[in-house]
Amino acid sequence: MGIRVVTAGGGKAVFLDRDGVINQAVVREGKPYPPANLAELVVLPGVPQALFRLRQAGYLTLVVTNQPDLARGTLLPEVLEALHAHLLDTLPLDGIDFCPHDDPDGCDCRKPLPGMLLRGAKRYDLSLADCVMVGDRWRDIEAGRRAGCSTVFISCGYAEKQPDPPADHTAVDLVTAVDWILAL
Repeated sequence: MGIRVVTAGGGKAVFLDRDGVINQAVVREGKPYPPANLAELVVLPGVPQALFRLRQAGYLTLVVTNQPDLARGTLLPEVLEALHAHLLDTLPLDGIDFCPHDDPDGCDCRKPLPGMLLRGAKRYDLSLADCVMVGDRWRDIEAGRRAGCSTVFISCGYAEKQPDPPADHTAVDLVTAVDWILAL
């Protein structure tokens, strides 16, 4: 796990999916995929400033990301660690947690299950009712809902299932999502 505690738990956090929220997803035939290496890792415009605004408002910024390519053997653990180390070194993030499993593994941490959010709540002494989950896929929104968080869907126009029921708010990017979060 790529965890680094930068700030003490303040009771609230914004949980963020990684690909499509923090960095560009690699989109092929309408489906999002993670970057395969550091060269493909592109932080989306406005993300550093949006994360800084969240931290200034007292939110922890915690990435929670499914990484099934580890289980599938198409992503090496050291590549994932390099990606996460880069994000932690260059962005105002308090931590990154990931699920290394695929759907058939039956774990409790793979979104749409809320395991990573529940772990984060315990680790950082968070009130999940005061937290927000921001994601670009239905799995993210469902995990947030199951954990008891408010939810924000970043609509990227992927050719896949949409959140049902819808998120509490829909935004075009993290910058506009943060505007909504800070107005809560």
